[in-house]
Amino acid sequence: MKFGYTIVYVSDVASSIAFFENAFGFSRKFVDDLGTYGELDTGETTLSFAAHSLGESNLPNGYVAVDSSDKPLGIEIAFVTDEIESAHQKAIAAGAIEIKAPTAKPWGQIVSYVRCPDGTLVELCTPIS
Repeated sequence: MKFGYTIVYVSDVASSIAFFENAFGFSRKFVDDLGTYGELDTGETTLSFAAHSLGESNLPNGYVAVDSSDKPLGIEIAFVTDEIESAHQKAIAAGAIEIKAPTAKPWGQIVSYVRCPDGTLVELCTPIS
């Protein structure tokens, strides 16, 4: 078994792809011609976005959309970097909402949280040493 994808169902795939490119510096790997599915090159595991129309066809009993609540869903995507403060500020400048400023954890890791315009909760963190 290998972890291959995280797929976030969003209202606008192109906007989510563009935000993650601008805010976090990832490169566009693939976007289908219909704009209903796209992938970012994020390393070994692919971060993907799919339109709600695909989500509805894949999950006929429904799901909770990431942008449907004032509070983030109880799941996050974490990006590891040594440059927490600048990454955090860059994400906010690109349109993210600050959930928690960079904070030192008891085990020595620095962690911050932002919520992206599409509703996705992102943790920015230093590597655990």
